[in-house]
Amino acid sequence: MPKKSTIGFFIACVFLLSATFYPVDAYISKPGGAYPLDPLVKVQGGDTDDEGTMSLMTIALAKATPITYAWAKVANHQHILPSNHVRNPNEDEDEYTIRQLKLMSQSQFNAILVAFQKADKPYEVNTNGVFVLNVLPDGAADGLLKAGDKILRIDDVKSNSQEKVISYLQEKKVNDIVQLEIERKEKVEVVDIKLKPIPGDDSRAGLGITFMEDKTITTTPNVLIKSEDIGGPSAGLMFTLELLNQLEEEDLTKGYAIAGTGEMKSTGEVGRIGGIDLKVVAADAAGIEVFFAPDDELPEEVLINNPTLRSNYEDARDAAKEIGTKMKIVPVKTIDDALDYLEQLEPKA
Repeated sequence: MPKKSTIGFFIACVFLLSATFYPVDAYISKPGGAYPLDPLVKVQGGDTDDEGTMSLMTIALAKATPITYAWAKVANHQHILPSNHVRNPNEDEDEYTIRQLKLMSQSQFNAILVAFQKADKPYEVNTNGVFVLNVLPDGAADGLLKAGDKILRIDDVKSNSQEKVISYLQEKKVNDIVQLEIERKEKVEVVDIKLKPIPGDDSRAGLGITFMEDKTITTTPNVLIKSEDIGGPSAGLMFTLELLNQLEEEDLTKGYAIAGTGEMKSTGEVGRIGGIDLKVVAADAAGIEVFFAPDDELPEEVLINNPTLRSNYEDARDAAKEIGTKMKIVPVKTIDDALDYLEQLEPKA
């Protein structure tokens, strides 16, 4: 091959590889899949002899490249999301992944809590420390703590709740040194940290981290949820319904393929999630017949700054209309709304 042709071929290969793999500061989201919950959720001795199915919905989310970015511009049912719409400020990819997995863990906890309360079954809640979600650059804990660390103790105070951590640190001053006992990758370590001002408030001292409680729930009968690598809180509603379907003898599905989405809060309220239009598309492709969508009420102050923002249910309803699906979109504000709908649903012929 002539020298000029070789150089041209090499440049073309470099360009193609860059366009294919070079990351852009954005994400592409598109429809994911429907995952039946009976293989993922197991209640010991539970009723699994059902005619229909309960499924959780996912979206596919990946870092954009020049090629996928350009394609998403013209493709149907693909969204381009700026990085700051996906990750929190100062959050790297590892911290984002850990936060999503912890949110999934929290959604499972709330689902079990609400399901056992509704079924009037015994349970016990324990708080075992707090998890580090994010370490702020140049904060007191920068280089000393990592996302995923569990804080067990601060000085002589057991850190078994967020309130205890916050209350203890409120008494501290900038440059005070605190000793933390942490669990990292199943090993316990001790770390000394000199407190620094909290960003935006130089008068208050802090660790420079965001965190959440590590709660566990023990139940009778026992429950096992296998969520694999699925992250985020949006499966909470469907986890709760599947748990109730196994805890009670009645077949809540009535023979239908049922799916939905929404964060399950400990109060039984169903919270707003992202990408619901993409989940509607995925649900239709999977043959889902009933789809539960959060009917969230948007605060007036949110609407002032985002006048085009609508409830999850409105977005889901319009997405269903656009694709011409026969799937029933059902608005729910609480777990009771979903249960009431299933109660009045006629069994499938």
